[in-house]
Amino acid sequence: MSLSQPETPLAPAAAVDRFSYRVVSALERPALATLLLFVWVLLGAWIRPLSLPDEGRYVGVAWEMVRSGDWLTPALDGLPYFHKPPLFYWLTAISIKCFGTVDLAMRMASMLAAALMAFAGMRLLSRWQSAQMARWYLLILATLPYFYLGSQFANHDMLVAAFISSAVMFAADAMLSADHAQAWRRSMLLAWTCVALGLLSKGLIGMVLPAGVMLLWIALQRRWSWLIKLLWWPGIGLFVVIAAPWFVLMQLKFTQFFDYFFIHQHFERFTATGFNNMNPWWFYPVVLALLCLPWSLLLPGQIKFTAGSETQQALRRLQWVWVVVVVGFFSLPASKLIGYVLPAIPSIAMLLADVVVTRMLPLPRLHWVPRGLALLCLVSLIPLVWLFGREDVYSSKSLAAAYRSAASPQDQVLSMGLYRFDFPVYAQLRAPLPVVLNWDDPAIKQTDSWPRELVDAAEFDPAAGERVLIKPDDLSALLCANDVSWIIAPLSNNEPLLSSAETIRNTTLFKLMRFDRERSNLPCRGELSRGR
Repeated sequence: MSLSQPETPLAPAAAVDRFSYRVVSALERPALATLLLFVWVLLGAWIRPLSLPDEGRYVGVAWEMVRSGDWLTPALDGLPYFHKPPLFYWLTAISIKCFGTVDLAMRMASMLAAALMAFAGMRLLSRWQSAQMARWYLLILATLPYFYLGSQFANHDMLVAAFISSAVMFAADAMLSADHAQAWRRSMLLAWTCVALGLLSKGLIGMVLPAGVMLLWIALQRRWSWLIKLLWWPGIGLFVVIAAPWFVLMQLKFTQFFDYFFIHQHFERFTATGFNNMNPWWFYPVVLALLCLPWSLLLPGQIKFTAGSETQQALRRLQWVWVVVVVGFFSLPASKLIGYVLPAIPSIAMLLADVVVTRMLPLPRLHWVPRGLALLCLVSLIPLVWLFGREDVYSSKSLAAAYRSAASPQDQVLSMGLYRFDFPVYAQLRAPLPVVLNWDDPAIKQTDSWPRELVDAAEFDPAAGERVLIKPDDLSALLCANDVSWIIAPLSNNEPLLSSAETIRNTTLFKLMRFDRERSNLPCRGELSRGR
């Protein structure tokens, strides 16, 4: 029988020190640190319903893939939809298949993208600067409001931002590895993979922005030998194998695809002024300064900072080039959205980590500042998400819940004068949602709006368009075609044909009505049924 002495309990201070050491050690491993960041992001991702229009629209396309079984052609309300490539829809559809139509699952693609952004940055910094720099990069990234909110928003912005930034970071690692006679080919293959996935995430910016950042960095470094490695043919071949098939298949299936996707959705949107969200040239510097508070207050300390080794200075130059290229590129078009400059966030987090580690922590009078900022952000971000997400007057989630609890499978659903992007998802509709509107109105083609999106989509499949885009004159026949119809409409809608409909649920702006043909005054006798 063993008579060994029992282990002496640790003093409280020693226990805290040991815990801190274990936490710090864990954060030195990029994979484990990334997992911790993913959990942190996940904590706030379930609080609010899908925001409209963007989250509802793009998750709705993913739901169409699940509903229809067609995972090749993105569709909005059953109509081919080519505003964006399919990668976000594929990832979101897979998540919905695995976990259902819950808000957390529908934001999974963006959360995974945020984790990739964190991993690639930690890998680069831990290899070429220090483990301490990598830890502060992760902490700053996780507590930047812009990053935290963007990682919980179900659209293409965080996904393409992650692939753009990861392509830059993997390519930079390959360049530096080659300079130090280390293996570089795997990092270059990862960079080209990210470029291909970026192209599949949001189009040409997934290729143009990493190329712009790397070429300008190479020029400033005057390292033209890096250009040869950047254009390494196996990497280019891998890019073509991953990115090209979907675009080729879509062009073979829809002859107008290339013109619509590349000319209209890329070049015309970049150069024209007739689209929504018109903002001045200084919009993005202000957005970054405000949405990166309080950390952005430290960024001026990075200007004209030249200390460090040659490699550290090269990385610092890369980070500034990265910010300038991304912000400059998106400042050129008149149409600007907040999420567009998310690809600049990793470089800003790296610059801030550099300020903290090299200029603040060594000074006893300043070392508490970054720790205080991190603590402030950690205790405020989730309440901030809750505050802004506790009520969304545009959400159809409650209407969809009322529909699912009372509707029968044979009932039809209609939408009057609007298309609520999130309703088919939350209601788990098994067919496209017919929308009643004056689709012959020439003003539709002159606006950047949801009716224009559906009209454009119907041009790729006119037969499907006739089934979904319903004109007011056809409403009577549609109501007569089924015993029960459920109608989503604005509260102000007073369509005479629906005077006998029962209002089942109201929200601040919309209502859900149940129309019973037998109880109505419609002269349905002799009407031809429009089976759906």
